[in-house]
Amino acid sequence: MDVVGKHFYLHFEGLQRYAFTLLKNNDEAKDAVQSVFMKLLENPDRLDKERSIQAYLYQSVYHHCLNVLRHRKVRDAYEQNTVFPQVSQEDTIYNSELKKQIKEALDSLPPQCRTIFCKSRFDGMKYAEIASEMNLSVKTVEVQMGKALKLLRGKLKSILL
Repeated sequence: MDVVGKHFYLHFEGLQRYAFTLLKNNDEAKDAVQSVFMKLLENPDRLDKERSIQAYLYQSVYHHCLNVLRHRKVRDAYEQNTVFPQVSQEDTIYNSELKKQIKEALDSLPPQCRTIFCKSRFDGMKYAEIASEMNLSVKTVEVQMGKALKLLRGKLKSILL
């Protein structure tokens, strides 16, 4: 049996109890100790011949547990700050009606105006790219976008209030 394996059997239980006092979770405590031994197996040169192996193991478990606690704190803060709103039936109906009205407003635009608006807003194209693709001047694209926005504002004014 190698040195790491020998110390695994000698110290695992004590290290696990120690990790449990820090983490208050038995599974996380086992994982912490196993992680320390895995790192040690991957790089046995970490062991300092001058220093107590037991002290090294306890210190490594301590630092690993601190990292777990830090990660837990970050995860908990994220979960507390992340709000998942409940979508009511009224919201669903309102959203579907809103989508329907937006689609109708878009469909009511003149064809070239609608095409330019969709390329800009939905495809993320720049005015110069649209102008080049459609064989138009950039100024024409700007005018058509202004026209589309004005028409859409007028058609959607009632629902945007």
